[in-house]
Amino acid sequence: MNNQLIDNKSVNSKTANSKTVLQINSSSRFEGSITRQLSALVVKQIIQDNPGLSLHSRDLATGLPFIDEQWVEANFTAAENRNEQHKEKLSFSDELVGELKKAEIIVIASPIYNFSIPAVLKAWVDLVARAQLTFRYTSNGSEGLLKGKKAYVVVASGGVPIGSEMDFASSYLKQVLGFIGITDVTVVDSSKINLAQDQNQGSPIKQIAALMQDRQLTQVRQID
Repeated sequence: MNNQLIDNKSVNSKTANSKTVLQINSSSRFEGSITRQLSALVVKQIIQDNPGLSLHSRDLATGLPFIDEQWVEANFTAAENRNEQHKEKLSFSDELVGELKKAEIIVIASPIYNFSIPAVLKAWVDLVARAQLTFRYTSNGSEGLLKGKKAYVVVASGGVPIGSEMDFASSYLKQVLGFIGITDVTVVDSSKINLAQDQNQGSPIKQIAALMQDRQLTQVRQID
């Protein structure tokens, strides 16, 4: 793993042992990004409603390492048989999995690029979908191990209607999160939020608060 490829840009508050809100941004844009603005508002509302939670932010924009042959070999080697090279290869993946395990609430912000999620977010998925850590296989099929968590998926698109047949992003993230045990997922459609100060709709944070409280299907699509 090349640590120079990774720019965490994490924001940590309170104690290292406290439960967290994990915020994941994946937009290639920093200035003017709708998903970044909206995910920040969602996080602000969550912490306001849950003052005991601290924030940990993971920014994927500068790139993540893709899994390769050495990573696959290390991952498929039983933990008790891994050598130091295996452990080093998996160390960053272990870090990402640890962030997920610690989080009570996850906020994933994803623009839609060519009908799906950004490649860097797919790289994150590949690094956290780990057998025996976030899921396992049983006689009845796969079982997610990260149960009891809540996730918000903030999605923005320049032309693909969220939830339509063309939207492979929100359905894919639903599948992935459910696979690792996170089944309580709400997709926040950015087109339903007016980020401008509109006297008729109220401030953006008030709109977010209303959506998170009401969860009306016309405003926030609930995944079940």
